[in-house]
Amino acid sequence: MIIQPAKRTECVKEYYFSVKNKEMAKLNAERLSRGEDRIINLGIGAPDGMPPLSAIQTLATESAKPGVHAYQSYTGIPELREALARWYKRYYGVTLDPATEIQPLVGSKEGILILSLTFLNPGDKVLVPDPGYPTYTSSTLLCEAEMVPYRLCPEKKWQPDFEALEQMDLTGVKMMWTNYPNMPTGAPASEELYQKIVDFARRHHILVINDNPYSFVLNDRPLSIFGAEGARECCLELNSLSKAHNMSGWRVGMVAGDADMIREILKVKSQMDSGMFRPLQLAAVSALDEGEDWFRALNAEYRRRKEVVWKIFDRLGATYDLDSQGLFVWGKLPEKTIEEAVGTGKTPGELISDRLLYGCGVFITPGFVFGSSCGNYIRSSLCNPVEKLESALAKVSSIV
Repeated sequence: MIIQPAKRTECVKEYYFSVKNKEMAKLNAERLSRGEDRIINLGIGAPDGMPPLSAIQTLATESAKPGVHAYQSYTGIPELREALARWYKRYYGVTLDPATEIQPLVGSKEGILILSLTFLNPGDKVLVPDPGYPTYTSSTLLCEAEMVPYRLCPEKKWQPDFEALEQMDLTGVKMMWTNYPNMPTGAPASEELYQKIVDFARRHHILVINDNPYSFVLNDRPLSIFGAEGARECCLELNSLSKAHNMSGWRVGMVAGDADMIREILKVKSQMDSGMFRPLQLAAVSALDEGEDWFRALNAEYRRRKEVVWKIFDRLGATYDLDSQGLFVWGKLPEKTIEEAVGTGKTPGELISDRLLYGCGVFITPGFVFGSSCGNYIRSSLCNPVEKLESALAKVSSIV
């Protein structure tokens, strides 16, 4: 390179799934050249189903109109903000002011970095869950802040150990990431959990950002952290149409919270994009106004898929939670696999992941991706049709 990259890039690596997808693309080319079928990817949680037909029709109709292809407002069109407010009121029982308490985003993943840039100075500390979404860590480090991991405990159903949190040195901690239903574990939210998080944050003057994209998946009672008393003082919440409406590639997300914080977020966001395509926003309105039948059908399909993934995990000897929510199954590998990994230089999850990928053309994510405490775990997404999952089960069964 003619110049050196910024020092902040030294603290992060290319996103794990970006690297793995390139590897699988190369392997697929080799497999096809040998007349073999493609790898079955049970890794990343990208919904494979169709979005609501109403959204597709709205996008097609609105895109054909003149005058809709220019830049749009940085704050999103009023129709979208109002639809997001209706969505929150209908399903979460939470009232939001669409004019001042909602900011549409180009996907909630974008929001993780935008919020980090908005509120973090170099040297600030951030509580990041372990296990947790890797982007919480990378966004923290890119802002030159310090990551402070906090354990989610399997014996506490993957909730924080609040006694341990209280005993930590919280000097300089400014922000805390939370995510329920949890990715990768599938642990559900509860009113009690959210109240504990809010009470902790208020005591220690910490901003909580609750990442809430999975609340409709395999869950008949979605919750928002804003249902907890005092949450408006100390919380922001990210949400998205990606998982709830099969629209991950559309990149429609939002952040909600106190009007003063939303104004600060807009200062940063308005430097980074020029608004979302108007027909796309109107299509999102159509999706948000779908009724409960949409979610019933969505979750009936995911339940069918989950049963097949359980069978895959049974073949691997992995244990899992029958009541998990969200787009994934999270499993702990058996002791024999854990012992087998000793001395290999790999975690047990890596060992099994590589064995399946190279041995039978099935990719399952090793748990180490989600935190230092997760080496003995694996994760499978539910983002393949039942027929393909059954094919994956047959392939796995052929080598284990």
